[in-house]
Amino acid sequence: MAWTLAEFTAMDEQYNFKIKRQEDSFIGSGGVRLESDAVNDFQNYLRRFSFMQQRFGWLYGRFEEEPSEEKDTKMEEERTSSGWGARVYKEPDEKKIKKNKQVVVEAIYEPPQRPDPSAAEGFEMLDDPDEENVEALSQMLGLTKVGWIVGHPPREEGFQLSNAEVIMAAEFQLESAGGIEPTPFVTIRVTVDDNGQTSVDAFQVSLQCMEMVAEEALEVGPNPGFCYVNDTFTAIQEGKPSATVENNFFLTLVPIHRYQSEMFVNKFPRANRAYDERGGQTHEEMKRQLSKSGQSGWTFID
Repeated sequence: MAWTLAEFTAMDEQYNFKIKRQEDSFIGSGGVRLESDAVNDFQNYLRRFSFMQQRFGWLYGRFEEEPSEEKDTKMEEERTSSGWGARVYKEPDEKKIKKNKQVVVEAIYEPPQRPDPSAAEGFEMLDDPDEENVEALSQMLGLTKVGWIVGHPPREEGFQLSNAEVIMAAEFQLESAGGIEPTPFVTIRVTVDDNGQTSVDAFQVSLQCMEMVAEEALEVGPNPGFCYVNDTFTAIQEGKPSATVENNFFLTLVPIHRYQSEMFVNKFPRANRAYDERGGQTHEEMKRQLSKSGQSGWTFID
């Protein structure tokens, strides 16, 4: 079988990526409205271990659209036939998509998990027997999965997310979007600085990162500050091939706004926590919560 130069170049282009930073996230100017009590409860639990154990949770809420604002955010693949023949991205004038004004987070659900310092993620996800019930309940409340939150030990300045966290964020965005498409699905990072002050930040990964993860072109490696490029692929940075890509090249920052939910007022113990001074989710705790009906801003309805 004989290959033409054009055919060989086209095949080679499938495995080359020209790395380009994406300046804007897929979330509008409203950013993320993050429920204060939920985040405080999450970070207070991490303080029990001085933030030395990593933990994650799902964010449930809703996407609120901004119908009057449109911005060019659709990244379209442009294949080149010169140089390295790498896949690059541009923002076409003729294609506009509507950005969501904001992401509203009402609650955090922490699924079963086990701390695992030897794992790249810092934890092990366990099977969740309540997964279907959680999804059904969230739908009844008019909520959907809008992101995920991860807490981790302090890191050096400028080190935002690890390579494992970047790849996970890309996988979650791919799942939310149903493919390599823009999505408002958000990543929240919680940690502490050298002075013990809590830091909460919101990110998304770029569309290019999503594609590279979908193609299995990115991997974890010994330096958690860099994503490693699978040997089958080539990443081009500043005109040269590179075996790694700094994680921050794939990240876009999302603004966070404090938010006090009127939807949930309960102080019921959180699920799937190994330590809780109240003894966990017991019948006694349920009775104590139900006894507050007519108080604290809530009551029963038919």
